[in-house]
Amino acid sequence: MGPWRCLLLLPLLAVALRAQQQQFMEYVERRLTLLEERISQWHDQSSRYSTELRDFKNQVLGMLETAEKEREAMRSEAESAAVRVDRLEREVDYLETQNPAPPCVEVDETLMEKQVATAKQRKNEKYTKLTDCRDTIASVRAMKILKRFGSTSGLWTKDAAGNSEKIYVFDGTANDTVYVFPRMREFTLFSATRKAARIKLPYPWVGTGHLVYDGHLYYIRQQGPFQVIKFNLANKTVVDSSVFPAEEQIPVFGLSPFTYIEVAADEEGLWAIYATKEDEKNICLAKLDPTSLDIEQMWDTPCPRENAEGAFVVCGALHVVYNTRLPSRSRVQCVFDVSGTLAPEDASLVYFPKRYGSHSSMKYSPRERQIYAWDDGYQIIYRMEMKKKLEV
Repeated sequence: MGPWRCLLLLPLLAVALRAQQQQFMEYVERRLTLLEERISQWHDQSSRYSTELRDFKNQVLGMLETAEKEREAMRSEAESAAVRVDRLEREVDYLETQNPAPPCVEVDETLMEKQVATAKQRKNEKYTKLTDCRDTIASVRAMKILKRFGSTSGLWTKDAAGNSEKIYVFDGTANDTVYVFPRMREFTLFSATRKAARIKLPYPWVGTGHLVYDGHLYYIRQQGPFQVIKFNLANKTVVDSSVFPAEEQIPVFGLSPFTYIEVAADEEGLWAIYATKEDEKNICLAKLDPTSLDIEQMWDTPCPRENAEGAFVVCGALHVVYNTRLPSRSRVQCVFDVSGTLAPEDASLVYFPKRYGSHSSMKYSPRERQIYAWDDGYQIIYRMEMKKKLEV
């Protein structure tokens, strides 16, 4: 009975196994179908994202192309404006040429000899002061570094006599252009010269000894002998000129070989600081008439040229600033008072704060009692502490 029963059960077991196998295969097929649907869905989403990314890229490229076209259009407009400005400047120059001709600045040898002779007669005469100014420098009260602009050497200043807030900039040691900023703010905030007007002078300037005084620019021209040119800043014309009556001039400062004449202003008026081969070791001083440019008086000072980097005049006293070949702290080490009120040995030894290099120019403003200095391309203001000469 046992074996026969087992034989009867075998077909039933086989049928059951086939049924289970069929169910398992159907389950696997369903899972594969579901997986394929998810893969297809992921593929569709990836395609959509790729399409959107491509569309966004094309949009950005289109915007960049539009921006480039607008930039080119603005550049073209700027160039067109520059051409119009240049044309306008030429027209203004033409109109200025219709004014009376500026005075001749050619060198007259006879006049030069007469000026030299007259100046020598007035040399080292006693000076009669025009004002009651009795101040002298006690110390440097504060230093303000405004910015770095242009070349390592140059000059920046205000009008030493007028109330104008304009800033005048001479970049370098030889050129024919002066930059004019309307106020200190524009000069400080903008690194470029686009906010500045440009004055193209009729004759190139040399050195960093120029001066703006009472609406006029007094600058140095070299054509054989050195000449002082008086230039009216309002109508852009040469008002007067004069051959400086000093023979065989040499650089006035040992550390600033590009400056032969330093025109300075103080409470007394205009001065010229210079040097000649006749007394090549020391600095000379002259009083200038701002109207006619005549030399009123001349002095040989005891201040040496060696290691001098700049000088200025305060209340009729020449202050010479010295440094070293390897720049260190600048200092006023020699003072020459033309009125004799202040003896050189009684003057304060004034030190300037440590900076970057050496001064290529130092312009004293008698109205503001401060110095505009150019130090290795940096524009600096020194505010001075003053006291009476009798207190020194």
